[in-house]
Amino acid sequence: MVAPMLETSHVFCCPNRVRGALSWSPGPGGLLAFGTSCSVVLYDPQKRVVITNLNGHTARVNCLQWICKQDGSPSTELVSGGSDNQVIHWEIENNQLLQAVHVSGHEGPVYAVHAVYQRRAPGIALHTLIVSAASDSTVRVWSKQGSEVTCLQTLNFGNGFALALCLSFLPNIDVPVLACGDDDCKIHLFVQQNNQFQKMLFLSGHEDWIRGVEWAAFGRDLFLASCSQDCLIRIWRLYVKSTSLETQEDDDNIKLKENTFNVENESIKITFAVTLETVLAGHENWVNAVHWQPSFYKDGILQQPMRLLSASMDKTMILWAPDEESGVWLEQVRVGEVGGNTLGFYDCQFNEDGSMIIAHAFHGALHLWKQNATNPKEWTPEIVISGHFDGVQDLTWDPEGEFIITVGTDQTTRLFAPWKRKDQSQVTWHEIARPQIHGYDLKCLAMISRFQFVSGADEKVLRVFSAPRNFVENFCAITGQSMNHVLCDQDGDLPEGATVPALGLSNKAVFQGDMASQHSDEEELFSGFEYHQVAFQPSLLTEPPTEDHLLQNTLWPEVQKLYGHGYEIFCVACSSSQTLLASACKAAKKEHAAIILWNTASWKQVQNLIFHSLTVTQMAFSPDDKFLLAVSRDRTWSLWKRQDTIPPELDPVFSLFAFTNKVTAVHSRIIWSCDWSPDGKYFFTGSRDRKVVVWGECDSSDDAVEHSIGPCSSVLDVGGAVTAVSVCPVLNLSQRYVVAVGLECGKICLYSWKKTDQVPEINDWIRCVETSQRILQHLYV
Repeated sequence: MVAPMLETSHVFCCPNRVRGALSWSPGPGGLLAFGTSCSVVLYDPQKRVVITNLNGHTARVNCLQWICKQDGSPSTELVSGGSDNQVIHWEIENNQLLQAVHVSGHEGPVYAVHAVYQRRAPGIALHTLIVSAASDSTVRVWSKQGSEVTCLQTLNFGNGFALALCLSFLPNIDVPVLACGDDDCKIHLFVQQNNQFQKMLFLSGHEDWIRGVEWAAFGRDLFLASCSQDCLIRIWRLYVKSTSLETQEDDDNIKLKENTFNVENESIKITFAVTLETVLAGHENWVNAVHWQPSFYKDGILQQPMRLLSASMDKTMILWAPDEESGVWLEQVRVGEVGGNTLGFYDCQFNEDGSMIIAHAFHGALHLWKQNATNPKEWTPEIVISGHFDGVQDLTWDPEGEFIITVGTDQTTRLFAPWKRKDQSQVTWHEIARPQIHGYDLKCLAMISRFQFVSGADEKVLRVFSAPRNFVENFCAITGQSMNHVLCDQDGDLPEGATVPALGLSNKAVFQGDMASQHSDEEELFSGFEYHQVAFQPSLLTEPPTEDHLLQNTLWPEVQKLYGHGYEIFCVACSSSQTLLASACKAAKKEHAAIILWNTASWKQVQNLIFHSLTVTQMAFSPDDKFLLAVSRDRTWSLWKRQDTIPPELDPVFSLFAFTNKVTAVHSRIIWSCDWSPDGKYFFTGSRDRKVVVWGECDSSDDAVEHSIGPCSSVLDVGGAVTAVSVCPVLNLSQRYVVAVGLECGKICLYSWKKTDQVPEINDWIRCVETSQRILQHLYV
């Protein structure tokens, strides 16, 4: 028998909202690395898939960088720093983790890191020189040889902070030079002498915090690009100062100010000079990052293109290059975001040959542009990975199993679906809609029908959304569905899309008539006080949308608000027949812990189910809709039975059928999750006490008012706090129930269970498989 395997099909994520959490490996086919939560993700922009996760940090990843090889081949090592005060050196082989070396020493979060390969003497193997800056006001210098790491030096910045770091080597000699961008608006230059970095000078000129520094070698000169919150970019030139006698120049000639320092190398004293080469002014807000185009080998000669990329909080990314005739640095390309609730870019990167550039936005989104091969001045947006930039709180499949909807504490609802291309067999999943962009953290959702869902947030209101026509059209085009199959005759009155009014908080439907009036209004002259109400612009897509389109043109109209709860909504569930909706809110008293049932046709309250004394954490209708199961923070569950004596034309009535109390409860901690078996005979509960229990059998034909339902399985101890339980809708080949268990540590375990006739129950649980370290999520499932 073949052992079961659990593989990742697709991953949806985005970079952390910090500067420096993005790095593109140089060399052919380089991978894009970025920090997401506590993990480092390796993403292939060509295949549009996540290759692997690197798990090792215990807190947010703040910075990372690929270590460039001197021969121009793809990088296989990278370093990262996190809020856990650690630096980790990762070694990759065949796109999989080979070795991870943890480096501890900082007493605060690490937010800048850089590394280079260094050869201390001819014939000696390369070692890795690593520098890291942290909020403990220090920069630490590390040397890694094999798996051993030693701290060479600690540079103390007193009450200041080094916000940006970059290592390189002085021209013509193998001596490391370190540039540190500080919060004192100066760039501090250090040079390594006798294995110790000595401060040589500082470069002044910026008038606000330095946010980025990067070296690049051009011939015999070393250029340093720096950016600051003063909205300016400065390029500095470091070169060997000639000591030969020169003709005395006239005092009237204009000279650039030189900053000089001496370095001793092999008993020879060399004088270096640093001058300001140029100042680039083009951004209108903080400049957060500057990066040179990576160098490459051509005909055995190392080539360094003189092109610089910058990213700013003004929502733009600019590609700079000197004019071929005058040599003056000019803006060559400007790309960026237009509209939406965005706040600019944190970081930017080139790919290996400069034909693609990527930006990391304030809300975590990635923006990828590709240069047109026939028209080099034209750059077009490309498809790139996306996902929530904060915790994902809930997800659900649509009834047909063709797409996924998720909600998160980033205050967005996102819809992911497969992109099926006619000319390719490969299917990749992408975000194709963002139905809800809210002002509160979203907590839960439930699908009512294929294109209708309800969501709950940290507010007292439930909101119901329905898909507009433009989404349905694009969904069919991207997923290869038939419009005739998806759209019914009664869907002729669907709105085209949705928009949020200027002073409104709800997604307002936009109909065809609104679009017609919009075009006629555009022909008139607007005064300065009038506002363009309709931001929605319908468009037919054949591929997944870009971030700009997701923000403005994929909202779903809000069709209903449901009022009734006194505190923030916590969980919601919909019946299989799509006629009943159950919701619950946060509660510390019995009257607030009531479950409210709603009629999905009239959206009126049907019934209040009062039993629990604390927050109901999850609910689930049985497959035949005869029962409603609820689990609570009070460590008990309740089972409600639908009354068959009620006429069909009237709203259904539920009564308490079974429950547990402090005496009969098996769980000793909060019960987080519950689910039904596909045949409706049993239900499963999972708790923080590490236990998963099966209860039953449930007989809907029994008319008893209250029943005593006990455990029908042995108590499964999964070894960690259980936060999610889900039962597969089909049995396995051995006719056993397949149960997925999500743990607080991020692990997902698959078990199979079958009721036995033995008393007590033994060998009823079989552990099938669990997620590996490579695909493990770091925080709770």
